[in-house]
Amino acid sequence: MPNHLSTLGIIHTIISILALLVALSALSRKGRIDPTNLQGRLYIWLTIITCITGFPIMKTGHLTPGHYLAIIILVLLPLAIYAKRLFGKAAIFVQTALISTTVFLSFIPAVVETFTRIPPAHPLAYGPADPLIQKALSGIFLIFIVGTAYQLVRLRSGRANN
Repeated sequence: MPNHLSTLGIIHTIISILALLVALSALSRKGRIDPTNLQGRLYIWLTIITCITGFPIMKTGHLTPGHYLAIIILVLLPLAIYAKRLFGKAAIFVQTALISTTVFLSFIPAVVETFTRIPPAHPLAYGPADPLIQKALSGIFLIFIVGTAYQLVRLRSGRANN
């Protein structure tokens, strides 16, 4: 079966996968995504590029929930980057929660697009409402909640690797 992604779609997909891999690497190595270190900055730039390259991709001819997620992510990232100026003593906690939220939101279209495209001849799911996608997103949401709570507890106890 032919690939139904445009050239921009392929570039967008590659960049988005790289962003998520960098995020997962930072989380596993440092316990959080820190926007002041190389991995954190790389995650932020790859995520911004992912969001921007996603806007022209409209298989329905209009904005989709994925586009709205990109807008939310593009609002959350600067809030996270400038958290120290905006949130005072709570900044590192707010920053960690905001960046973790952008990772979670990035996983939503990743799961939906993957499950509705692979395998090409007979995709695993038919659309966002498919029970398989809903279960996968519920699992990712649970991981997000537990993971963010774990990060915040580590930060509060002073055990985070900054």
